[in-house]
Amino acid sequence: MATILLADSGSTKTDWCLLRKGSKPVFFKTSGINPYLQDEAEIAAMLKDELPVKKKTIPDSIQYFGAGAAAPEKQKMLEHVLKQHFGVKKVGVQTDLLAAAHSLCGDKKGIVCILGTGSASCYYDGKKIKERRPSLGYIAGDEGSGNHMGKRVLQYYAYGTFDQEMKAGFELRFGNDLPAIVNNLYSDPYPNRYLASFVPMLVDTRGHYMVENIIEDCLNDFFHHNVLKYRQSWSLPLYFTGSVAHFFSDVIESLCDQYELELGKITQSPMEGLVKYYKGML
Repeated sequence: MATILLADSGSTKTDWCLLRKGSKPVFFKTSGINPYLQDEAEIAAMLKDELPVKKKTIPDSIQYFGAGAAAPEKQKMLEHVLKQHFGVKKVGVQTDLLAAAHSLCGDKKGIVCILGTGSASCYYDGKKIKERRPSLGYIAGDEGSGNHMGKRVLQYYAYGTFDQEMKAGFELRFGNDLPAIVNNLYSDPYPNRYLASFVPMLVDTRGHYMVENIIEDCLNDFFHHNVLKYRQSWSLPLYFTGSVAHFFSDVIESLCDQYELELGKITQSPMEGLVKYYKGML
């Protein structure tokens, strides 16, 4: 196997890496892919617009890891789209949790958590995902994620919970026309991305007690509904990846101390570790 194309896809962005034996890895990005929010035609159109296929970049195989790619029917759909787009016969489609596990744990056991636009977690035994929490998506789940925090920001503004400083900061960024903001949310084809777009405000206003409350409450919800549900959490390290995990790593560290759990590693993206994992297969 001389060339492998790796893809790690969330709902907001997809990281790609072309691994060729004897050459440096080639990295690129496209918009995110989520088969629960996009149909086959929409995904194919995005790939055509953002990822033109050049003869020199056609891989021997593709290993795709993505949000919403755990269900067999979604895997088949994504596999078909990728085969059609690249003209490749060997395509593997797996959940993004497995990419995170390969990247963060390698061949070691651990509790693996993704905190990005959405959230997910699993117990990884060093080879396979042995247990995972059910995903209820951005409407009923995704605790600790970007869209969860974004929902809380919008609620604080709409319900008049923000003080004058935070209210003014919100309106400076997003305007003061609440009906228009709500309309944008419910008319946006990717409402989870729209909600997550409020998170940079939290990143930029760290230290304000209301901001810290939102971050801590949302991440504590993730620990309560995900991390603490695994009996292995008390004996194995916890690993986190994703933009939310990266930007609010100090809060994650504090919660691990509070619950007396061992923190393994926090990364912004699993791609670097994923490349290292697959390099040995070339």
